[in-house]
Amino acid sequence: LELVSVENKPLSELLKPLDHGVRSGEINSTVSDVQGKLHALEEHFSKNAQSVDHLDGITLDFGDWWFNVRPSNTEPLLRLNLEANSRELMEQKRDEVLAFIRQ
Repeated sequence: LELVSVENKPLSELLKPLDHGVRSGEINSTVSDVQGKLHALEEHFSKNAQSVDHLDGITLDFGDWWFNVRPSNTEPLLRLNLEANSRELMEQKRDEVLAFIRQ
């Protein structure tokens, strides 16, 4: 808080130099079996993951990229958020995970 008041800048601006990830933004996909698809995602992708978390849907971390897929509370949707260390890696992994979700 002291830094925000001393610099007279928003916290988001002060933290920007520390944030190096490229984000996909939230991408919605309609699926017929939400829980089945979450289970299939974990089965398929967790083999190479450094960590798996189930706090809000499923989050898998691979070191230089990670993704979270969570169900909508009101619709038969899965919501994907993915972040990577580069735009190229983000786009490649986004397309890979989305293709799996939408198959």
